[in-house]
Amino acid sequence: MLKRTIYIGNPTYLKLKDNQLKIEDPVTKEVKGSVPVEDMGFLVLDNPQITLSHPVILALQQQNVAIISCDESHLPLGLMLPISGHVEHSERLKHQINCSEPLRKNLWKQTIEAKIFQQKEVLRKLDLDYAPLIKYMNEVKSGDSTNMEGIAAQYYWGKLFDNFTRERKGDAPNNFLNFGYAILRSMVARALVSSGLHPTIGIFHRNKYNAYCLADDVMEPYRPYVDGLVVDWMNHPESTNILDKPAKAHLLQLATKDVYINGLQRPLMTALSITTSSLCKCFTGESRVIHYPMM
Repeated sequence: MLKRTIYIGNPTYLKLKDNQLKIEDPVTKEVKGSVPVEDMGFLVLDNPQITLSHPVILALQQQNVAIISCDESHLPLGLMLPISGHVEHSERLKHQINCSEPLRKNLWKQTIEAKIFQQKEVLRKLDLDYAPLIKYMNEVKSGDSTNMEGIAAQYYWGKLFDNFTRERKGDAPNNFLNFGYAILRSMVARALVSSGLHPTIGIFHRNKYNAYCLADDVMEPYRPYVDGLVVDWMNHPESTNILDKPAKAHLLQLATKDVYINGLQRPLMTALSITTSSLCKCFTGESRVIHYPMM
């Protein structure tokens, strides 16, 4: 069953009753909504006046629900996941840790090829010149030693938006991209934990200060889906340059966006599980191919 993303943007008291998440107004005590915990995949908390009890947190973790906390800028800042989301977590973690360097480089090559392919498809759908991206994709080497990812990105962003510089902080569409990527990162981390992998131990990213190196690796070919949603929103008649609730509601459709993976149409959240499961098989030696969606 496809899991739901619940966004809370107002002062709220969250409590648990009969395995249902009750959304209560803290002033009037009126119950504004009720969601079965087992139906949830993500809970986004975007208000400083949200209160939830420890039993709520435990129930969410038992169902592998990712709890995402937003900061004063309304961008996702924190992520809470269960320590273990799979019965074979210990065994799979050993294989992940012992992954050979040649395999890491091969997996990263596949990842960058898939990312550039997706970027090419974004430009193609917008009737923009994508021919150079085909060339860059075909020139990716083991471990992307020639940095085709960076070369492709420079061309891609130059075509996608006019006079645009990609920054962690900055004017639109950076704010929309940052929000979408943060949500995507949380989704990837949840899928990795569900597959018995640890999101910290990456195949390429290895920053000692980064707790989500593997999530940052796996999310790369999925970033263009966020880019597409941002382009759609920028062209929407209700769009402004502000990351407001309508913009967030639009970007939170990411989890249910239809993608094609292994020749079948699946929601993006399901595709992520297929990708992380295939990555686990690469670590255990059952496969050499990581499965990514094709736009």
